[in-house]
Amino acid sequence: MPSLDLLLTFVEVYRAGSLSAASQRLGFTQPAVSGQLARLEEQIGEPLFVRTSRGVTPTPRAAALASRVSGHVDGLRKALGSSEEPLLGGTVRIGAAAEFMTLCATPVLADLTRQGVQVHAVLGLADDLLAALVADRLDLVVSSVRPTHDALHGEAFVDEQFLLVAPPDMARTVDPERLRNEPVAALAHLPLVAYAEELPIIRRYWRSEFGRRPPNPLAFVVSDLRAVLEAVTGGAGVSVLPRYIALPALQSGKVLQLHEPEAAPLNTLYLAVRRNAPPNSAVTVLREALRHAARRWDML
Repeated sequence: MPSLDLLLTFVEVYRAGSLSAASQRLGFTQPAVSGQLARLEEQIGEPLFVRTSRGVTPTPRAAALASRVSGHVDGLRKALGSSEEPLLGGTVRIGAAAEFMTLCATPVLADLTRQGVQVHAVLGLADDLLAALVADRLDLVVSSVRPTHDALHGEAFVDEQFLLVAPPDMARTVDPERLRNEPVAALAHLPLVAYAEELPIIRRYWRSEFGRRPPNPLAFVVSDLRAVLEAVTGGAGVSVLPRYIALPALQSGKVLQLHEPEAAPLNTLYLAVRRNAPPNSAVTVLREALRHAARRWDML
């Protein structure tokens, strides 16, 4: 069983994304940090980080280890501090898409507030939220695009599964045999309900499944996927939605899945943080809580 000091060093390196930044946080020399990390890797039996010119990149084993131990390390560090301090406390600034924040993240955040944490939630598009994270206006972002900025560390979090759905009356106008043989032509008469005029989600589905852009007429544009679902159930047209948004309407029969691919298109969501952010126990606990929830969701 690795000692607490080795695990503490590991957690700091994992969060900082570099040995030099971790050594500054811990008050150790960089060779000391490197030596402790080498001892831990020897005990575990495999490398935990890949060294690069910009720092270190965690291996899958490191991500799994951090998920298991970082919350416990923070708890022990807190317990060894002042007994007058609150159990957790602090502030978390989190950004995510409005739909994910409302339907998935809010219960996790509400639980965090019961531990004395103040939560500031920001809704927006992935690129805008990641820019705010780089600028230190956010602590953590749930991003629908993979973070590529050197200042950010992103880890795959959970997959969204996308479904093509239609109101029952429209679904019945599609010939099943033609849908199998000529899907684009079979669906071309159906009006679309889209998140944006560029049809980002719908276009991706058509290209993935049918090999081309949709030629369908655009009937309704609204920049909230929950409103897209309401428009579909109201009969305005068909759309492509994440399963977690469409599922209640599918279960009630208000919409039908119009097309069933062999493997439904997926989009990976990422948890993104700044590599050199100062330690924040509330952010660490939130990351662990979101990871735990993702294991329960399995797929959105």
